[in-house]
This record gives sequence, C-alpha cells and structure tokens, in this order.
Amino acid sequence: MNFGKHIIKKGTSLNDALFQLNQIDGEKILFIVDDDSTYIGSVTDGDIRRGLIHNGSLEQKIESFNPKKSKFLFENNFDLHQLIELRENGYRVIPIIDDQKRIKHLVNFNDIKSYLNIDSIIMAGGRGSRLSPLTDNTPKSMLMIEEKPIMEHNFDRLISFGVKNFWVSVNYLKEQIIEYFEISKKEIGIRYIEEDRPMGTIGALSMVDDFQNEHLLITNSDLLTNLNYEDFYLDFLKHDADISLVTIPYEVTIPYGIIDQKQNQVKEIREKPTYTYYSNAGIYLMKREVLASIPKNTFFDATDLIMNEISKKKKVISYPFSGYWLDIGKPEDFKRAPTDLKQIKF
Repeated sequence: MNFGKHIIKKGTSLNDALFQLNQIDGEKILFIVDDDSTYIGSVTDGDIRRGLIHNGSLEQKIESFNPKKSKFLFENNFDLHQLIELRENGYRVIPIIDDQKRIKHLVNFNDIKSYLNIDSIIMAGGRGSRLSPLTDNTPKSMLMIEEKPIMEHNFDRLISFGVKNFWVSVNYLKEQIIEYFEISKKEIGIRYIEEDRPMGTIGALSMVDDFQNEHLLITNSDLLTNLNYEDFYLDFLKHDADISLVTIPYEVTIPYGIIDQKQNQVKEIREKPTYTYYSNAGIYLMKREVLASIPKNTFFDATDLIMNEISKKKKVISYPFSGYWLDIGKPEDFKRAPTDLKQIKF
C-alpha cells in the first residue's frame, strides 16, 4: 500500500509534477500536502494541461494552480459503505485522513479490491503432525505452494482487500516464520504473538491488549480460499454480530429410503434424501470485546469461545460460503493445492 507516488509536496513546480505523474501507472492524480503532511488538494494531468493552455508556466508552484478538493474519508470515522459508494461512482484513488487532515493512507483501487479497517490475526503456532514428515523441520504454514509459503498466500489475499494491521501467532519453529517475513518485501507491519506452549486455536489472543481496531479477522494459517473478505465483513456489519464464522456447505446423500416413524408407526418415506450440513472453515470475524472471554494463559480453542458466547446469548452468526476453500491438513490436500492455484480465480 505504497502511496508515495501519489503524494507531492507544496512548492513543487508543475514541471516536476508532470514528471511525477508520468511515473504513475493507473490513475494520474497527485495529492498536495504541506510539510506536516496536511492535505491541501489534488491535481490531475488533465488539470495541469488545461492550466498550461491558459498561460500557465512550467515553473509555477503547484499550490498556486488552484488545486481542487477530491473526495476523502476520515480515518477515525471510517465508513466502508461510503468507500464502496465512491468506488462504484468511479473514484479510483481516495485519501484517508486523520483529524488534523493529514493523509494517513491512500485507497488505490488500481492496486487493491477494498480497504478493510480491521486487525487480522493469522494463527500459525500448530505442529501440523498429519503432514509429517513434511513438517518435521518446517512449520506447516511455511510449506511451499507455487514458490510461496501457504501463509504468504493468505497474506496476499488479505492485502488485496486493504488489510494493513497484521498479527501472527507462532510457536512451533517460529524462528523460520519470523525470519522469512522480516526479509520479505511486503509493505505491511506484522506483530508476533509468541506462545511458549500450545494454546489452542485462539488462546494466544489473550496475550494481546493493544489491537488497533474494534473488529478482528482471525484465520487459520493453513488455508487457501478465494473468499471475498469485503462481503464477509459487510454481512458481519449488517447483522451487528458479535462473532461471524465462515461455514462450508457439506452435502450427505443417503443411498436408501429413509423412514420417519413414531412408536413404530411409519409417518413418511423419503427416497435417497440429501442433507446439507455446514462445517467450520476456520475463518472468523468478531468484536474486540469478545476476547475478554478468553482465559489467560490457558489452552483455548475458537470453538470454546464460540460456545461460550452462545451460552451468554451473544449474537453468533454463520456466513455460508460456496467458493473455493481448502484446509491443507493432509498430504493429499498439499498435493492438490498447486493445481488448484493454477485453475481457481483468486
């Protein structure tokens, strides 16, 4: 989410502005800021051309060019629905500013699909014993699929939806994970939750008290999916849920006629019925306040948390997903993944 190419300092000449615009692939727009990064206005290549036609000078300072105010959103009062409306109305690059009108981020729809203002936590502490011997010396999340670790595919998918705050829970062979992403060229910040013993699929989150956002996305690190995270998040907001879990439909067909009976009296015969069940995909959205229910320094699974919140009458909902999803838990899943990556649209 490098937005430096779209930022230009007050005092820059039109000549230099044109040179900078020429380096941009996609939307030819510059956002003018002062020395404190305060947003002044924007100009496009068309604006500059029209100014030069009306006797402008290439040495003229860009702020004297009557820059216009483009659409922007406030970081501390961010509304995803407003962003989507701007995107649907053709805006491709949108500043996100703070209360002092300093640009903090640029949402560039030429590079990303959305901008989800959430924390994302990837759970990568597991041993992956079912994949032994592949995981005897390598964390499961770092097994390579098409020249990238499984977890990097997860990072890339989340980054494409504008997620920028990342946490990774690590334990088994954690040094390999930390070292790999320290030297990677991804322009994201990653903070690590280091377990000193296995703490289940969500217990490690009890160790964190400084998440940046009110909503958290938690996912297992050994998944491949083309889930639309924006739609998942919008559904979570629409229902004002405390927890939402992605669920995968699983159909079971009974190859016989099924008898419904009561006290030996036949009520109905259904021939070879098909039943649809929903399995847990290992991807969750939840309000930050829910984490208060996770006991400190204890082995605790996400399913424990979900059942605990249900018992407290919290709103726990399902998000049925029929797209691509693969839990790489067995050797045959790992062998299948490279072919899927080539054939499935991500």
